[in-house]
Amino acid sequence: METKENSHSGAAGGASIPADALYGPQTALALENFPISGWHMPPRFISAMGYIKQAAATVHKNAGRLDADLADAIIAAAGEVARGERNEEFPVDVFQTGSGTSTNMNANEVIANRASEILGKEPDAVHPNDHVNMAQSSNDVIPTAMHVAAAVALHDELIPALRKLRDALLAKAQQFDDVVKIGRTHLMDAVPVRLGQEFSGYAAQIETSLSVLQVAMSALCELPIGGTAVGTGLNCPDGFAANVCLFLGEELRLPFCETTNHFAAAGARDLAVQTSGALRQTALAMGKIASDIRLMGSGPRCGLGELLLPALQPGSSIMPGKVNPVLCESVIQVACQVVGCDAAIAAGATGGVGSILDLNVAMTMIAWNLLTEIELLTGAAVVYREKCIVGLEADEQHCRELIEKSLAMVTALAPKIGYDRAAEIAKRAYASGQTIREICRRENILSEKELDKLLDAKQQTGG
Repeated sequence: METKENSHSGAAGGASIPADALYGPQTALALENFPISGWHMPPRFISAMGYIKQAAATVHKNAGRLDADLADAIIAAAGEVARGERNEEFPVDVFQTGSGTSTNMNANEVIANRASEILGKEPDAVHPNDHVNMAQSSNDVIPTAMHVAAAVALHDELIPALRKLRDALLAKAQQFDDVVKIGRTHLMDAVPVRLGQEFSGYAAQIETSLSVLQVAMSALCELPIGGTAVGTGLNCPDGFAANVCLFLGEELRLPFCETTNHFAAAGARDLAVQTSGALRQTALAMGKIASDIRLMGSGPRCGLGELLLPALQPGSSIMPGKVNPVLCESVIQVACQVVGCDAAIAAGATGGVGSILDLNVAMTMIAWNLLTEIELLTGAAVVYREKCIVGLEADEQHCRELIEKSLAMVTALAPKIGYDRAAEIAKRAYASGQTIREICRRENILSEKELDKLLDAKQQTGG
């Protein structure tokens, strides 16, 4: 493979760089040092890096700290990164130095070399540190990129997807409002409930998730930029951070602002933990919904069989005609993975592990997991709504049959005949294989009119 000479080599030594690469020696050295997973920082994170570098160059140009032509070249090059046009130039592994210095320098080198190309000059015309990284540190740029990328992903992708899922569940709640079924607690027969009531509960779970995600998104809009190495803001001009935040807010349509305390922003990742907790809550809600729907759709003849799930694909390579609840299983697996990502984030933010004195040193891992959570939940919400929820139907006749057979129907008689007598009726019904209604008729326990009133399943479900 043809390689090119290093420029600005520093500690990079003899690390080789492909001749057509825009990245430089620090990126090449990181590739040699961290051949760990083959996982790269997510495209949305790289895009956020581009926006931050573009914002910084714009602010420096306006303040007269960068020559206008040089600044314009950096702005143009950073814009290409922001638009995702240079993603192949970001090959550094997620599991690198925990501050993300390698990824920050990767961005600085790519933008500097591309800016030099735009200017028609030698590769060292624009310096990655002196120009692209002016007034910045990896220690404030990387967490800023994490916040920006996650906030944008929540705003543009996950929250809209969850709103549509909530609305689809509400539509099913209305559609199924007249479908009365047996309730189940401890997986055992309980008193009747309307299928629409259950689905209203599912919609409410998603609504709650939306509320906590909105709070987390607002918190992420507070950015660490301006704290530089340890939060003191050394080498950062007055007004730089505020103007960078203003630029990002205008570009990305979110209310970004400078953090109120740069020391917390550098030393801890509390807002990432908060956001991940909201994502975990969302995942658990979606997993519960998918699990319930899978259970209610079990069968078709030897399960609960209350819901009819869309048949999407053959479910077995050996059993002809078998159809499985594949979308439910997919969502449940996503929920499990999000819980795992959340655990990794919590570990990375733990004092003495990732959060140590004046810097968190697990930032790239935390950022990768945080953005992975958002991506997985977005995909699951979209696909589950489109391919499962919208097409769900209820087997109303089967639901009625199960209610009539249920021994839990005796609960409605207890206020009239007493708990102990009702329990005896349930035992006799179970032993004889008869329904509660049949036992009461046979033993003349209540009149037919009273039985019809008390055993009216829909009446038992309330308003």
